[in-house]
Amino acid sequence: MSTPDLNLLVTLDVLLMEGSVARAARRLRLSPSAMSRALARLRETTGDPLLVRAGRGLVPTPRALELRERVGQLVEDAKAALRPAEKPDLRQLTRTFTLRAREGFAENFGLDLMARLREEAPGVRLRFVLKSDKESTPLREGSIDLETGVVGGATGPEVRTQALFRDRFIGVVRMGHPLSQGEITAARYAEGKHIGVSRRGLDRGPIDEALEPFGLKRDIVMVVGSFSTALALARASDLIATVPERYTGNLRAGMHSFAIPVAMLEVTISLLWHPRLDADPVHRWLRGCVREVCGAAG
Repeated sequence: MSTPDLNLLVTLDVLLMEGSVARAARRLRLSPSAMSRALARLRETTGDPLLVRAGRGLVPTPRALELRERVGQLVEDAKAALRPAEKPDLRQLTRTFTLRAREGFAENFGLDLMARLREEAPGVRLRFVLKSDKESTPLREGSIDLETGVVGGATGPEVRTQALFRDRFIGVVRMGHPLSQGEITAARYAEGKHIGVSRRGLDRGPIDEALEPFGLKRDIVMVVGSFSTALALARASDLIATVPERYTGNLRAGMHSFAIPVAMLEVTISLLWHPRLDADPVHRWLRGCVREVCGAAG
């Protein structure tokens, strides 16, 4: 059998409630002839007369009586499914949200974000997972709710993005380091011993390109995979770490930070999510809280 016309469910529901072709036609704003044709289609589809003549009126068949309650519920369920989502009751929400980000995001924004979420939804939890690449597979598969980072070529074309904040790279040394005093020139910065940060183990990056026009080159004596590791090593030595300012705010507590004495482009940290969650009211609320917290921290 071919797929039935589900619009007939609404017609059948009204016919069974009214028990009259004429009244059902008025209720559905159809002509009596159009309603008669709809009843004929229903009879053909169900294989049952549904409504039969009894005197001057129509009476339901046993099959129609059997269908009446089921059809009514189906129509109500369909209306509810197509109705715009209601505003969620956040006080009753029990849900764990998973955010994927590089190290530093949870340390700098996690506590404020958790407080902001639980202010309205005390039953929510946050799970932070470390971002080791730019693949959008976790978003597509639904294993994470949100992701933060710099939008790049590896980001899937279907992924939604929204800018959260701008960030810049700065130099960081321990208190008492020679660079914690006096003017920081490009030469003074370059001649120190540096820690490179690269997830791929590269020993060259945008900072080195910015130093080239001055005929300068950093002496990178160590390469690590994370900003937190670079800062921990710089805190305990005379090495210089170069890290994003806002992303590492709390990680740099008790250390001396300074502007890099060469022109560097700022980077935009964005929020990423999958379009299937675009209209979900709870997810919209979550995204709004993240934007609010990151904006307030600027």
